[in-house]
Amino acid sequence: MDTQTYITSDYLGEFQALKNLNIEAIDEPDNTYDVIICYHVLEHVKQDKKAMQELFRILKPNGICYIQTPFKEGDIYEDNSIITEKGRLEHFGQEDHLRFYSVSGLQSRLEEAGFKTQNLCFNEKADNYFGFLENETIIIAKKDLKF
Repeated sequence: MDTQTYITSDYLGEFQALKNLNIEAIDEPDNTYDVIICYHVLEHVKQDKKAMQELFRILKPNGICYIQTPFKEGDIYEDNSIITEKGRLEHFGQEDHLRFYSVSGLQSRLEEAGFKTQNLCFNEKADNYFGFLENETIIIAKKDLKF
């Protein structure tokens, strides 16, 4: 019988988790995980491209990473000169956000890290039954798997 192991991680120690991993330098071997769920993390990370490379590195071949962040239309919006909580709230919608992704912008960065991507969109009110918001998009990032 095949056993499954679930590992939780919280870098800042705000939640109960099994591990304390820095997404910009993940202390895990290459090709370790079959599935990674990365929800509302990348918009908080200074070196998001490095974080994406790390996710790709620790994911097994044909592994899947489910990624969700707040999205906006147009291009990715980031400005490293905005460093105050007030400025970040005004520009990015939350005091600890460093950027606003567009779906296409985040997909592009993930693809630069080596992922193949596709979108999973929840457009019907019925999807809310499963906890997804209307018009919510989740990016499925796959390692070495063609669609």
